[in-house]
Amino acid sequence: MTPTRRKPTDGELAILRVLWTSGPCTVRQVADALGRDTGYTTALKLLQIMTEKGLVLRDESERTHIYRAASTEDQTQRQLVTDLLDRAFGGSAAKLVLQALATTKASPRDLAEIKKLLEKQGEKK
Repeated sequence: MTPTRRKPTDGELAILRVLWTSGPCTVRQVADALGRDTGYTTALKLLQIMTEKGLVLRDESERTHIYRAASTEDQTQRQLVTDLLDRAFGGSAAKLVLQALATTKASPRDLAEIKKLLEKQGEKK
């Protein structure tokens, strides 16, 4: 049975952030990185669910299983943004960007990156 990728929950995203930052980890390493609020058994159960969902891959070649993210951080973010874009903004990237900029003050660095991306997009047409 091939696992199908589904959107990660908030708890699953926290685990994915650990795996993206630290690389492949054991359950203990994930639980420790998440801190006191997440115990070993909770981390284990989430990782098992995430394996079934296709969000993480499990290496069972050693006694201690090692988990790694199935997709890169960038791929996951794109999937989540695409879903949000379709569901909340009717596919309008402009509406999404305008709401994002209206909600949070963008740093000069962020604005420069946005400007560069817009210029690059304009060149493609």
